[in-house]
Amino acid sequence: MTIKDAVILRFKKICKERDIRYNELATMSGVTPSTVYSMLNKERRDITITTIKELCDGLEISL
Repeated sequence: MTIKDAVILRFKKICKERDIRYNELATMSGVTPSTVYSMLNKERRDITITTIKELCDGLEISL
């Protein structure tokens, strides 16, 4: 498993545990919904540390 895959899996798990939809995650994080969807559906090849940090902040978890 790559780091990218592990990060995606972790975000998906947290969203499922907290019953958070991807659109809600985008709103909470200040990231566009298209970025969240493409990242979590593995359509996006590059995931920046900035995006990961914004998602972590939105979920109130540490990086």
